[in-house]
Amino acid sequence: MAVSKIVILVFVGGAVGAVLREFAMLMVPTLSRGFPLDILVANLLAGLLLGFVAALHSRNVASDGAYALIGTGITGGLSTFSSFAYGSSELMTRSTTSAVVALAYVIISLVLGYIAVIVGLKLGKAATPDSPPAQGSAARR
Repeated sequence: MAVSKIVILVFVGGAVGAVLREFAMLMVPTLSRGFPLDILVANLLAGLLLGFVAALHSRNVASDGAYALIGTGITGGLSTFSSFAYGSSELMTRSTTSAVVALAYVIISLVLGYIAVIVGLKLGKAATPDSPPAQGSAARR
């Protein structure tokens, strides 16, 4: 696939993902003590989607273009490491209680993020017929 086509797919997917993230930020409330549930939800959805499309791609069900659009573009625009890091650091500096909330947020984000990717991979595998993985089609993210 031409590099220019991949770049366009990632660009379009990133725009879609960013809009989806903004919807999540507007729709999901921030919990008491400043726990950034909206950022957590966006990141978990992105992890789940990335796992799903990576499984489809590795089984030759999703093309390289679909993987670029969804796996890199949409999930990249939807997930937000910078907001995760900023929210954590802001919580850390407020108070002792907020620092505990920040630590819980970091641990919950990492553990649930890992679980979301694994669940996505399993869902993607379950959604496709058994076929040998394509050579060189492992998730490139």
